Amino acid sequence: MDNLFSTLQNYFEEMVSIRRYLHANPELSFQEVHTPAYIANYHRELGLEVREGVGERGVVATLRGGKPGKTVALRADFDALAIQELNELPYKSKVDGVMHACGHDGHTATLLVLAKVLSEIREEIAGNVVFIHQHAEEITPGGAKAMIEDGCLDGVDVIFGTHLWAPTPLGDIWVRSGPIMAAADGFEITIQGKGGHGAEPHKSIDAVVVGSQFVTQLQTIVSRRVDPLKSAVVSVGHFEALNPFNVIADQVVLKGTVRTFEDDVRSLIEKEIETLIKSVCDGFHATYEFNYYRGYPPVVNHKKETHYLAEVACQIPEVRNVVECQPLMISEDFAYYLEKVPGTFFITGAKNPEWETAYPHHHARFDFDESAMLIAAKTLGLATLNYLNQGKCLMK
Repeated sequence: MDNLFSTLQNYFEEMVSIRRYLHANPELSFQEVHTPAYIANYHRELGLEVREGVGERGVVATLRGGKPGKTVALRADFDALAIQELNELPYKSKVDGVMHACGHDGHTATLLVLAKVLSEIREEIAGNVVFIHQHAEEITPGGAKAMIEDGCLDGVDVIFGTHLWAPTPLGDIWVRSGPIMAAADGFEITIQGKGGHGAEPHKSIDAVVVGSQFVTQLQTIVSRRVDPLKSAVVSVGHFEALNPFNVIADQVVLKGTVRTFEDDVRSLIEKEIETLIKSVCDGFHATYEFNYYRGYPPVVNHKKETHYLAEVACQIPEVRNVVECQPLMISEDFAYYLEKVPGTFFITGAKNPEWETAYPHHHARFDFDESAMLIAAKTLGLATLNYLNQGKCLMK
């Protein structure tokens, strides 16, 4: 039997080629057409069962082993972001204003090549492997929920997933039992004042001043209303007043995000934001419109599966450190899979050791060390085979 690790190593160039092809041809969330067709065709050529249009644009490929057993699901996302790429690379995005700036191209390449390797030994596998290729992770409501409703987890016993993470050193695997990523909500507030001349503020209700007071006081919700032993983030990322410099704005629009791990904190912050904007507007004789949007729930890993994955990661030659990480305030709709079946979501370090710094995810110069894909594939592959064969890896 060929060695899992060496076989994946033999296909590493193909993995890189796939990643770079996808990177050069990105597609936005809920607009993916070419990418899912490419994924489906790849799996068909491996002889796997393929369903397209799962949850609208997702792809599910099933490898049925030659022996009876359980079913493991592995998930990768494949959507890109509305960002103009600034990297000068041979595989730079060919689509203006669209870029793979979060590593989803790498996730997809990892899973496709792993499927190829496992398909070569399918007769020896005791059980099934379901490859879930998900669209639209970047934009709520996301693709995971719709794919689950369309049956992508039917018959699945456990699910594993990973995120290539550029700020984390190559060779590190981060795991955490319980909440590892936060719930992500959004809010939008329109403040209505009374416009006027910049030289006559007493005749106006300055919506910019009202909004500024709100933004300043907003931080007191976390510092004075939330239990200090619990985590929360409230950030305003958009403050817009479309006025000339010498005109007092009659209206401003604010947009922001809320990150939490616990539902009681989530509900408290939603309530407190509206209480605060009402009191501020009342004090300035302004009015407001408030909309709060609940996004992805927190990613909560299962204890048993997380400990299992950590043990597997320790067996990967390129893994130097398996770290129990602190909770991350980023979000992921992998949360929905973990609400339905046991599993775990982990971080695969992807920062090249020669890089002094790594550009963050969602940055126009984002990139990652492609060797991280091989580490991810080995970890997911070994976890799958050991799980299905009750600890007896087919490819030693």
